[in-house]
Amino acid sequence: MKWIDLPPVWLLAFLGVAWAQATYLPMWLDFGGAWSDLVGGLLVGGGVLLIALAASEFRRFRTTIVPHRDAERLIQSGIFTRSRNPIYLGDALILAGFILRWDAVLALPLIPVFVWIIEKRFIIPEEDRLRRKFRMDFAKYCEKTRRWV
Repeated sequence: MKWIDLPPVWLLAFLGVAWAQATYLPMWLDFGGAWSDLVGGLLVGGGVLLIALAASEFRRFRTTIVPHRDAERLIQSGIFTRSRNPIYLGDALILAGFILRWDAVLALPLIPVFVWIIEKRFIIPEEDRLRRKFRMDFAKYCEKTRRWV
């Protein structure tokens, strides 16, 4: 059952709820046309790009991308100079983008709920493990790089 407690599974669940809301309970609400498709597409594309950039850094440094495992190295280069959590940021952008594309107006509150769950279930425990393992290096990294953006 541990495989179910992974960020992509949470993202798929939230996307499923947003899609269901847009499909079965639209309430005649929409974001107003082509601009939401464009912005939604840009958000999804940006989210995928962030995830790809972060995954390439994980591969380059040969450390785990799996949230519940201990990292072998502290990555502070590439996209990680801008955000300590680019994959989670990418997930949130993908969720926001699909909500816009699907005109799932009532699903907008899912975005902060998703961010809160990801922070509590994954980010805080990950940062605690990194803080214990890399001590001063992680403290310096936190001073110069924000958690999200």
